Amino acid sequence: MPAQPQPHSAWQSPQWYQRFFAWAMATAAQGYENEMADRKQHLFEDLQGDLLELGPGAGPNLPYFNPQIRWLGLEPNPYMHPYLQEKADELGLDIDIQMTTLADTDIADNSKDVVLCTLVLCSVPNLESTVQDILRVLKPGGRFLFIEHVIAPTGSLLRQVQTGLCPIWQVIGDGCRLDRDTGKVIEGAGFASVEYETFDAPVPIAVVKPQIMGVAIKAV
Repeated sequence: MPAQPQPHSAWQSPQWYQRFFAWAMATAAQGYENEMADRKQHLFEDLQGDLLELGPGAGPNLPYFNPQIRWLGLEPNPYMHPYLQEKADELGLDIDIQMTTLADTDIADNSKDVVLCTLVLCSVPNLESTVQDILRVLKPGGRFLFIEHVIAPTGSLLRQVQTGLCPIWQVIGDGCRLDRDTGKVIEGAGFASVEYETFDAPVPIAVVKPQIMGVAIKAV
């Protein structure tokens, strides 16, 4: 069935590009994933219970989850779904994929042990609203795990380049923005604690090298 525009989406790429983007994510990102394996292994260790993954793409995070986890993925690009299911079948994971976004679901408040996203918050239409929805659906004491590329420090040349490139990058990057200070937004969202590190990602494109990785915990 052809993809339908999402009600809350500010950006809707054409179907041919959605198909291409899914293929690219499934085939061209392996170098990054190999370099990030140790970081992800540490961040995702000992995950249990009900896990919600936003924008799981072609499933690069699935190998880090144990078969007992109850995984729900919200992936609005339908051409990602076959890659996700193929990966899950290889790993023996039972997964539930929905072609929607968090803003358009009826996921109950206080229902998820973990919410996880990697390289997703750059593309959501409203970052602040999405983070609030994440906080809402987490159980008390639940964890939000994230890896995201972010805008470079104030005053840096890279920040100026990111800001200048942002409009065209959003077009070629399926809605991705280069100008988001995602760490600060998460810090101001109302979590009981937020801890993250900033690092240069193992990617050849400078504008997405500044990344953050961390954990935010909802108050009990």
